[in-house]
Amino acid sequence: MEHISLGRTGLKVSRLCLGTMNFGPLTSEEDSYAIMDRALELGINFFDTANVYGWKMGEGVTEQIVGRWLQLGGGRREKIVLATKVFGRMGEGPNEHRLSAYHIRHACEESLRRLKTDHIDLYQMHHIDRETPWDEVWQAMEVLVQQGKVLYVGSSNFAGWHLAQAQETARARCFLGLVSEQSLYNLKDRTIELEVVPACRAYGLGLIPWSPLAGGLLGGVLQKISAGRRADKDMQKKIELHLPRLKAYEALCRKWSEKPADVALAWLLRNPVVTAPIIGPRTLEQLNGSLRALKIKFSRDELKQLDAIFPGPGGEAPEAYAW
Repeated sequence: MEHISLGRTGLKVSRLCLGTMNFGPLTSEEDSYAIMDRALELGINFFDTANVYGWKMGEGVTEQIVGRWLQLGGGRREKIVLATKVFGRMGEGPNEHRLSAYHIRHACEESLRRLKTDHIDLYQMHHIDRETPWDEVWQAMEVLVQQGKVLYVGSSNFAGWHLAQAQETARARCFLGLVSEQSLYNLKDRTIELEVVPACRAYGLGLIPWSPLAGGLLGGVLQKISAGRRADKDMQKKIELHLPRLKAYEALCRKWSEKPADVALAWLLRNPVVTAPIIGPRTLEQLNGSLRALKIKFSRDELKQLDAIFPGPGGEAPEAYAW
């Protein structure tokens, strides 16, 4: 397993990040433990979760599963870079979501309790809060860093302008600010190439793509359906919408003798701004299979072939749409 600095920091993380969103809703606790143990064996040390995962409001189901796994000992906590998130609704009260200093403090304490640890390595804002001023957000985060409860702060689902606002405010406060941004990014969904990717480069943020397989569309979905696997109605609609491109993509992958999922991950990894795509395996088989992506390299011609099937927004702004 390769390891790389998280953005401009000295922190080293694996080139693949283990996403835990399936733990609880789709993957049993026992199987979740096996996946996390195997990830460590493979050298994956970057684990990502969120307080809302598990989708039972206020319970933090997935954080609890990760916490019980950490409590098994064996140096598990010391071997991983643990990332979680704050923003989502964790109760019915008016202050039980978003990024007020009040909620950040309380949400952090609750995540620490569920994760059974005394610190969070990367505390990520799950979404921009349009109602809370940046000075308030950063003051709350500074306190958590000073207390040793948080080491680094990251963002998720921010626009380029949000990243600039956050970093310039942090700079004025002599605070490190953001070290990473977690965004929707894959071959099909390339909007962030306009402004988020260049903003991450300019501010030294590690880009952590979520949904690298576009919700399964880039994972060989046509082959799986033809092999008898069922797809829900939403997936069927997406397949129908993108069918010509998916046929061309899977045909190209067959030509290269590579699995579509591996090609999709490798395409992200070839971007120097990308730190680690988030993989969300439901099974050990899926986890083991993802390692092939680390070995795939593309020629310029091969990248052009992928661009022809999944064209991006035209490059970075403003050149993508203006002189």
